[in-house]
Amino acid sequence: MQGDDLIIETVLLAGKIMIENGADMARVDDTLSRIARNAGIYQPKIFETTTGILMSIPERKSSQVEPILKRTIDLEKVSLVNQNSRAFQAGQITLMELHDNLVKLNVSTPFFSFWLQLLAAVGVSCTLMLMYGGHWQDLFATALAGGLGYGCYYYINNRLKVRFVSEFLGSFLIGVVAVLCVRVNLGEQIDMITIGGVMPLVPGVPITNAVRDVFAGHLLSGMSRASESLLSACAIGMGIAVVFRFM
Repeated sequence: MQGDDLIIETVLLAGKIMIENGADMARVDDTLSRIARNAGIYQPKIFETTTGILMSIPERKSSQVEPILKRTIDLEKVSLVNQNSRAFQAGQITLMELHDNLVKLNVSTPFFSFWLQLLAAVGVSCTLMLMYGGHWQDLFATALAGGLGYGCYYYINNRLKVRFVSEFLGSFLIGVVAVLCVRVNLGEQIDMITIGGVMPLVPGVPITNAVRDVFAGHLLSGMSRASESLLSACAIGMGIAVVFRFM
């Protein structure tokens, strides 16, 4: 890989990693522009959306497009891309080393195991249930609902790769567990148990990024992320509504 191709490939790879792992577009744009300028491109033309990145070098008539096929939340990867781009800016690593570091980062950065994620989901559910005014008597029911709901969401999202169905079925299971726990006297407040249980499923980071993108002028990315977050929220609400309607 030589010259312009290496520059464009490195920039697109950095952007792909950042967008796939939950970075807002202002941060992506700043990082990619910094890499391109420090690689010798005076006026790089870079266009980022949540579904793809386009970069061109006008004076050299070179361009490439990189599709974005998945989106998740892994801010550690975003931070590592930023660290590598700043090391390149400071002259601590070469462009080739930056490219190689990004390739390794994309395939080998460890993610939290399912059991740690499940434990975190239970902790979030119980903590927020209490913060919203729930009773200590609902702690076990909330932990059970939050854990089972997140486990269902995780399995469907990672095995079946079906968007929004995972949120719907996860929240549906949470509602069922909440109702059953109250009926067998393992809990007192269905609403507090349900609210606590669905908290790990709420798309908080995409909503925050959507607002930041709109304020930063990235209207296309902001509106697409807002629409995606709205669909996720609707799927969660519909799952709970079905339970309350028929149980």
